[in-house]
Amino acid sequence: MSTQLTVSTSPHVHSEFTTRGIMFSVILALLPAGITSVYFLGYRSFAVIAACVIACVACEWFWQKCVMKTKVTVCDLSAVVTGLLLAYNLPPTMPIWMAICGSVFAIIVVKQFYGGLGCNIVNPALAARAMMLISWPTAMTTWTVQGMSGATPLAAMKAGNAFKLSCWDMLVGNMGGCIGETCSVLLILGGAYLIWENIISWRIPVIYIATASILGALFGHGGLMSEIFTGGLLLGAFFMATDYTTSPMSAKGQFIYAFGCGLLTALIRTWGGYPEGVSFSILIMNVAVPLIDQYTAPRILGAPKSNFFKRTGGK
Repeated sequence: MSTQLTVSTSPHVHSEFTTRGIMFSVILALLPAGITSVYFLGYRSFAVIAACVIACVACEWFWQKCVMKTKVTVCDLSAVVTGLLLAYNLPPTMPIWMAICGSVFAIIVVKQFYGGLGCNIVNPALAARAMMLISWPTAMTTWTVQGMSGATPLAAMKAGNAFKLSCWDMLVGNMGGCIGETCSVLLILGGAYLIWENIISWRIPVIYIATASILGALFGHGGLMSEIFTGGLLLGAFFMATDYTTSPMSAKGQFIYAFGCGLLTALIRTWGGYPEGVSFSILIMNVAVPLIDQYTAPRILGAPKSNFFKRTGGK
């Protein structure tokens, strides 16, 4: 027989998905929103996107090829996804050298230092965004729409000022904000495509969006429409909170995780020091995922309940 089979211990799980296939689907889901942002926010958006993607791919290749001397995995497209997500979390006016620094931090410090894809404890793009927001707060909060600077809707609500935006402007992305968070309708379509392809589950994005928008409205921060369609809630809920490595495995854990993300987002938006709370809420819940997984892990088939509770530390 010419076919060689790999024999290993159970469980034997087969999936039609590959890492490259999943990442390619995520890229397809992200691209339309990026193209629309380039149209509304200008060519600088494309420059920032290109810089982040190229820097992320180059950093991963250099680290694996020249530093660790291991197999180069840039062809799995995970570095491209990280670059896209980081760029989508940056304003179009971001200096290119800062975008490159953020990309180096995301790939080397957050991803490769922990062992590469599947080993990182937080989302690399969001961790890099948090680092950049702390390091360069002015550059990270400078917004332009068609060449004119101004406050984002979330910043206006934070300052207690009213903003005049039609539902159409909020849906198509004709407003200030980060590169990939403005075109709401395409983010929703991209997320729906990933759910339809079974790349992600509906639980995290739906519960996250519902919790953040309802609580934000109840807290008096803004209306339901503005809570959902302004800021990075849709981008975070569909494309970053659903990251396989940093989100819970069980359905119960995903409910808890998504509710926690929504609650923290509403709290930070309403009373926090920053107008946006998506990035920090997801990062905080990323750190809590091991604990959530521990207490929501399903009971092993045939195992006594007493052993299960003793293993998880429950009462």
